[in-house]
Amino acid sequence: MSKKGKVLMAMSGGIDSTVAALMLHKEGYEVVGITMKTWDYADSVGVTSKKETGCCNLDSFNDARMAAVEHGFPHFILDIREEFGDFVIENFVDEYIAGRTPNPCVMCNTHIKWRALLKRADALGCDYIATGHYAQVHQHDNGRFFIKKGKDESKDQSYALWGLQQDLLSRTLLPLGMYHKTEIRQMAHDFGYPELAKKSESYEICFVPDNDYRGFLKRKVPGLEEKVMNGNFVDKDGNILGKHKGYPFYTIGQRKGLDIALGKPAFVIEIIPETNVVVLGMEEELNKTEMFVNGINWIKYDGIQEGMEVVTKIRYKDAGALSQVYMTKNGVKVVFYNNVKGIAPGQSAVFYEGNDVIGGGVIQRQSINNLV
Repeated sequence: MSKKGKVLMAMSGGIDSTVAALMLHKEGYEVVGITMKTWDYADSVGVTSKKETGCCNLDSFNDARMAAVEHGFPHFILDIREEFGDFVIENFVDEYIAGRTPNPCVMCNTHIKWRALLKRADALGCDYIATGHYAQVHQHDNGRFFIKKGKDESKDQSYALWGLQQDLLSRTLLPLGMYHKTEIRQMAHDFGYPELAKKSESYEICFVPDNDYRGFLKRKVPGLEEKVMNGNFVDKDGNILGKHKGYPFYTIGQRKGLDIALGKPAFVIEIIPETNVVVLGMEEELNKTEMFVNGINWIKYDGIQEGMEVVTKIRYKDAGALSQVYMTKNGVKVVFYNNVKGIAPGQSAVFYEGNDVIGGGVIQRQSINNLV
């Protein structure tokens, strides 16, 4: 039995999780590798697609297993397709049908991946679970565990981990949090995996590897296109500007692919599913100074002080904006000091104090007018 403890390491077969596993193994942890099968590739892409990326293909499984075998620790494959599909994929579809823009990686981390890992860790007698995310777990003086940004800001994944609860964070190891990506690539070379260091990374949604979410929605909801096509593009006053291809196929802030000529640049500023309406406007009409967020999970503190100043990120690559947060009966009201562009309902809002994640939630829809 290792003095460091036994850790269940989520291994996708990519460079990050593989190096993280080998780091823990080298540090003296008793590592057990596990690769989670979350979806069926054939069900997720069109029949004409030849692109197979992401973590759920046979090559990835084999790469993860080979690294484990070569370094003398066990490896298992965990089939969570049913629970993943029931929650993550159905939520993804339902959110677009509701006129919102979902964040499936956050939903998976929050409700599926970590819970599945912890369940299997308990069954295998593991003290910890670990992943290859670029973030850190710390314990505050108040006893609570919280997420901190990864050292490599360009790779930081703290935004996607706001939903993890205390029982999960208290047993989570994130070995890559204090390293830059360049260092991880060098480690892959040092561990004897030069090809892994060159392996391309996938930034698509894992179950939409061809990056065509519109095609995915059409396959998952037969008859959707016929039902929603030929709805109206309108301006904020309700004046009809033209016809669109169906409200689920647009996102807030979208400019390209509108297929409408107005003589000036137009952006999607609101989506109204009740009437199959997509509201177009000028870029400045995307600016807002407040938003509402629900489904809150507090991490660093057990709640907040009214009017607390935080940096709020509204999307993964967002730099964040200074704001104040106030509790409401349904969640949190966020008031920004300056205009923030492109707030999209369904996306995550994550609150930071310096590099520390205080908590987060899901952005709620607010109608800009009475067009509903």
